[in-house]
Amino acid sequence: MTRHAKTLLWLVALALLAAAVGSWWWWRGMAAEASTVRSAPLVRTLQFSARVASLSRVEIGSTVTGRVAQVLVDEGAQVRQGQRLVQLETDEQRAALAQAVAAEQQAQARLAGLRSSGRSAAQAALAQANATLAAARHSFARAQQLLTEGFYSAAQLDEARRALGVAQAQQDSAQAQVQANADAGTEVVQAQAQVALARAATAAARARLAQLALLAPTDARVLLRAVEPGQIVQPGKALLSLALAGPTQLVAQVDERFLDQLQTGQSATVVADAFAAQRFAARVLSIAPAVDAQRGAIEVKFVLDAEAPAYLREDMTLSVEVETARRDSALVLPLALLRGPLDGKAQSDQDTVLVLQDGHAQLRTVRLGLRTLDAVEVLDGLVAGAAVLHGGALQPGQRVRVKPNQPSQPTPAVER
Repeated sequence: MTRHAKTLLWLVALALLAAAVGSWWWWRGMAAEASTVRSAPLVRTLQFSARVASLSRVEIGSTVTGRVAQVLVDEGAQVRQGQRLVQLETDEQRAALAQAVAAEQQAQARLAGLRSSGRSAAQAALAQANATLAAARHSFARAQQLLTEGFYSAAQLDEARRALGVAQAQQDSAQAQVQANADAGTEVVQAQAQVALARAATAAARARLAQLALLAPTDARVLLRAVEPGQIVQPGKALLSLALAGPTQLVAQVDERFLDQLQTGQSATVVADAFAAQRFAARVLSIAPAVDAQRGAIEVKFVLDAEAPAYLREDMTLSVEVETARRDSALVLPLALLRGPLDGKAQSDQDTVLVLQDGHAQLRTVRLGLRTLDAVEVLDGLVAGAAVLHGGALQPGQRVRVKPNQPSQPTPAVER
């Protein structure tokens, strides 16, 4: 065989070998990764920041102008209802109260005098006036008889008549005085009015004195102290800020995109950055009925399941993780393996995937359930053990082989 024939033979052999290798590679198909669909727990949560908030706050201030004598609480102190917080100087108001009390006692003494000695004196004066009037009437009658008999002159009769008129006037005056000293009389009524006026002045003085002591309206904790002894305070200026006692609440502003995932009663885990090892439980208490248009967020309030940790502070920032959905056992698929709806129209519950079947990539429509950021629950279209192919370059009907150590199971994701 010539050298040229040998070379040609070698070339033909190499071509046949290359064709055989190419056929073998084509028969094996494109290498691709795959995930085996298995049943696993799937949990969806939302994580966001929240702050500590009490049910309500109040600011304590003075209703009168005065100098501060004592500040009896510090920031952070727990106070009880009615406890004195700030005391203003009281010397002037105590003197005014003493004066009002004395005036009231004086008015009461006058009234008591009218009802006792004054009434007795009026009765005695009336009795005397009655006796004088009776004597004057007798004298007038005798003077008339003596004038008839010629023993009295007309001038003497006129004198007796004048005496009778004076006696009658004295009796009328005494009668009026008795009536004035009666319970419904003008003197007693006036004295009673004076007593009521003095009593009201005493009550007003006591109220002004009470205003000099600032008291806790209910059980609370002092958040801010903005007053010191010796300071002159004015009405309307806040001296103390209190957080009223009540269940501790957490308030969060949550993106409105997640509104459909939130419900009252959902459980949550809470942690503060400074106390990362001390997690505590809470639950969704309420969801605001309106969205904040400026921030595109909705306010969500949480209540603690147990007593609040001692380290919590008003307005402290916390991290809250709310469990919004759970499947104890579900067919879980990574979201990255979804290829889009078959008709190109977005649907929330349907999509397509490529599955390995008889060595080829087959397009399969699946019905989806619970979603997280990187995983989804498969309700229909796949069974446990099915191999779902990775890679957007694969096409339906293409021959495929799974890379070594494949297929693998994806890890269920948690939404943040």
